Amino acid sequence: MGMINKKEFFLFGYNNLTFDYTCFLYSLELCTIKKNHKMKVFVTGASGFIGSAIVKELITSGHQVVGLARSEQSAEVIRKEGAEVLRGDLEDREVLKQGARDSDGIIHAGFFHDFTQFAKAVEIDENAINAIGEVLMGTDKAIVVTAGILGLPLIDGNITEESLSSGFPRSSETTALALAEKGINASVIRLAPSVHDKGDRGFVPFIIGQARLNSLSGYPGEGLNRWTAVHRLDAARLFRLAFEKGIKGAVYNGVADTGIQMKEIAELIGSQLNLPAASLSEEETAKHFEWLSRFITFDSPATHFKTTELLGWKPEHISLTDDMKQNYF
Repeated sequence: MGMINKKEFFLFGYNNLTFDYTCFLYSLELCTIKKNHKMKVFVTGASGFIGSAIVKELITSGHQVVGLARSEQSAEVIRKEGAEVLRGDLEDREVLKQGARDSDGIIHAGFFHDFTQFAKAVEIDENAINAIGEVLMGTDKAIVVTAGILGLPLIDGNITEESLSSGFPRSSETTALALAEKGINASVIRLAPSVHDKGDRGFVPFIIGQARLNSLSGYPGEGLNRWTAVHRLDAARLFRLAFEKGIKGAVYNGVADTGIQMKEIAELIGSQLNLPAASLSEEETAKHFEWLSRFITFDSPATHFKTTELLGWKPEHISLTDDMKQNYF
């Protein structure tokens, strides 16, 4: 289990219905178990852009890692980071259960990254989380589940940890919190739409590619809608902290840049590629951004105050715009 501190401790209560965090000071005779010992962690998506950074962060901190690998190529990436390999994919329920059963806890960072089949990707994700949850029932093993910031409701102008997910566009958060309601030690990290670093293969490189393809760096409407961003290494550290210190049913916002206007991103791309930046109509936005057009218009500024308060996490690496200037062109 973990180290026991009988002098003083705080138990953070978490109400899934109101997302209200409360801190209670208990009797000195009571104790809490702290997850500060070394653990065996099963990581899905372990060979991916974010997952590989999580694996490295865990191993550097002394944990043992088993990574899920769909192919031998993925397995080799995982081995190079010093982790063990479990062959299988997110649709193999028995392999997922085995990984959960043989580990001390799980970080679910895998996702079926075909956004042209987004409904299928969401279904695979939900089924994978529930398969792992079946094994965790009745244990104190932690599972940290990846979700997203985009599309969540604003509270006083920002997406906070109290913003409730409706399960759209991605249902991983609601699925994980349903497990927590059943007593499973599940928590959620909401990642910014841009998790950036050298080697990024996500939304921002696609936006840059569309600018090249169309000889225009476009933005929807006035371009005032805002996206968040977080550096890959900051995100990896957040996953480790959530795994080690996380609270059942808690939601953490993985954002560093709390709101970058889409127009600013488009203008930066335009200046780097020597292309004009221009406003696009709704019809032009759909054509220019293709499958990304369903997400590009979201206004999703967010904060991470509660995340920092509960986990002590503070982003340390460069901003998205600085990273783009240095590494994306």
